Amino acid sequence: MSAFPVALPSKEHHSMTLSKEGPLFILHLHDKDNRFNTEFCQSILKALQIVEDAFVSSEDPVDMALVTLGNDKIYSNGLDLMHALSYGPFMDIYLTVLRRLVTFCIPTVAAINGHAFAGGCMLALAHDYRVMRSDRGYMCMNEVDLPSPLAPGMAGLLRYKMSPKTYRDMVLQGHRFTAQEALDQELVDIICPGDQVFDKAKELALKWAPKAKSGIVYKQLKDEVTTFTLIEDCDCLTP
Repeated sequence: MSAFPVALPSKEHHSMTLSKEGPLFILHLHDKDNRFNTEFCQSILKALQIVEDAFVSSEDPVDMALVTLGNDKIYSNGLDLMHALSYGPFMDIYLTVLRRLVTFCIPTVAAINGHAFAGGCMLALAHDYRVMRSDRGYMCMNEVDLPSPLAPGMAGLLRYKMSPKTYRDMVLQGHRFTAQEALDQELVDIICPGDQVFDKAKELALKWAPKAKSGIVYKQLKDEVTTFTLIEDCDCLTP
């Protein structure tokens, strides 16, 4: 069992911290802009493995949920593009993060404390629930303006999480969704002022944490939904 808090990837150089508050695991992403490179992705995967190990090792069914939180005005500004372009295996590693989250064994809540752009938007959408700051920040997939194509697995996840019209506006227009627009389009579950986002996310996580008592069934149900929905893209979300 890990001693909390856990600094990742290391105490000397950490871009995120995994802590525990009762039945909740909190993954605080606090790197500059929280951009995804290989090390950042591997750190998230390590954090998820620690949580999953704790879940599996529980002798009796327990309440459990995971909350992720960004820093200051940024949840995540997406991929480190230079790294993504220069390191061939990177996209497989990033897609593994999405796959792990979207089928994770316990309820997950994204506390969107600020901007969630491109890969950061995908990270938020890979959670079961989302709480978004109402007074600042956007959700946006800006690949059309970069320009950059979407990996098929990413496109599949977007189609799974939103209506066709919202998908069109997000992907083909690069529309920046305000918190109210995100709520109206059912991209998020709750919006609130920035200083309440973390608390609201924890409240929501505590509400659904008892569902973890179903054990492996919770993950199996997620697998069934996502496998059916992402059937054409599953190879692209599988490492």
